[in-house]
Amino acid sequence: METNTHWAGSWRFSPLALPFLLPLCDPVAQARNVADPAAIDRAVEAFTGAATGAPGGARMPADPRLQLAPCGGALAVGWHTPARTAVQVECPGPASWRIFVAINPAAGAPGAARAAPAIKRGDALTVMVRGRGFSVQQPAEAMESGAVGDWIFVRTSRKAEALRARIARPGLAVIPAG
Repeated sequence: METNTHWAGSWRFSPLALPFLLPLCDPVAQARNVADPAAIDRAVEAFTGAATGAPGGARMPADPRLQLAPCGGALAVGWHTPARTAVQVECPGPASWRIFVAINPAAGAPGAARAAPAIKRGDALTVMVRGRGFSVQQPAEAMESGAVGDWIFVRTSRKAEALRARIARPGLAVIPAG
């Protein structure tokens, strides 16, 4: 049995096939119908005044896999949370969309004010396990400081393992069950 290994030298592209194959090799051509994630990063950076990854800036760049419709106008950017821990980026127009970008918290960074701590490390507090139709409370100690809404470690006794709980209000941290 004889095999022919010279097929590559004899095979030629047809000039008509090239326009159809070129977009498959060009990622920029493929992305023409989606919004540019770098534009989202630039809008967030301009709004917060801090670079991506820096204190006060976006925690990470926009995911390049996002398949958002292209925005015909300028992106609208504003704070999503009162604690300024997330930014809302919105594309107005016929193909509108909205995403939220997490911000690196940093005291004193431009545009990234932190809420005052509701619980400080070492504070005595009540930890509540709350589930459907029940709640159980126990005294605990805060292992770290945090504002309302933050997740912190708490310990119910000196020898107990630390647990993660969310601060509900000063003096109360909640662990949701199921």
